[in-house]
Amino acid sequence: MKAWLAYWGLRVGVGLVGLLPHSAAIWLGSFAGRVWYSVDSRRRRMARRHMERVLGSETDVARASESVMKSYGRYFAEALWVRAPRIPGILEKTSVEGLDLVVAAKDEGNGMVFSVPHVGNWEVAAPVALKVGIPVVAVAEDLPNKRITNWFTSMRNDFGIEIVLATGRIEVMRQLEAAIADNKAVALLADRDLNGKGVEVEFFGENTTLPAGPAALAVKTGAPLFPVAVYFDGDGHRVVVRPAIEVPEGKRSDRVKKMTQSMARELEHLILAAPDQWHLVVPNWPSDKE
Repeated sequence: MKAWLAYWGLRVGVGLVGLLPHSAAIWLGSFAGRVWYSVDSRRRRMARRHMERVLGSETDVARASESVMKSYGRYFAEALWVRAPRIPGILEKTSVEGLDLVVAAKDEGNGMVFSVPHVGNWEVAAPVALKVGIPVVAVAEDLPNKRITNWFTSMRNDFGIEIVLATGRIEVMRQLEAAIADNKAVALLADRDLNGKGVEVEFFGENTTLPAGPAALAVKTGAPLFPVAVYFDGDGHRVVVRPAIEVPEGKRSDRVKKMTQSMARELEHLILAAPDQWHLVVPNWPSDKE
């Protein structure tokens, strides 16, 4: 009964947000993020901690942290607002830097991997890639509520994202490798290690772990690994594709470790371009959990 109520409650909420103009949805999301910041002390604390880590204690960390939550609210509002017929309008207000890099990779036919931070509305990268003939595959959590899982999957499909459910590491990797073999792009959120079993790196001046998946997939398949971020830009978006991370020499495990550290440096670069759009408001370093 609870699962049924949760599902239909979300469906009603999405329906209501979907009735709004885009500008109203953006405003509503930002307002909800501001309220979220004021009432959720745990996320407020993490947002402030991460902004101090990124920007330094000399900045107005409180103001930057509130902006993080407002931006996070906008992300959720846009995710609920989007419909397949609205994608062309989104693309009209989206600029892209580095599109030539992924087009060249598509022409080589080896597939590609996108390493993406939780910045802006990262899902906008999918219709941008699809517009130039590159299907995008991403991994999503297999939630206990199957109705919500199926519904979220259909919503991501509206963005042009083919979803692989995280049902098991070996099975997921096989599906992602198959996508690479079909010359598709695999987009992976890479600035948070969910299970704590990733590669140890230095990230914003402190050691933590980041997921090995992006580098491991690139090393195993030979696909280029592109750091990619999607920023809010007024009422539109700006996609930035960085050059592919160089593959070092050595045995596979060493290459994965070195590429993951290089990926961490690229993620720092992308995040610093708009730190108040970095929606990571959970513990991400060992010291955060203390």
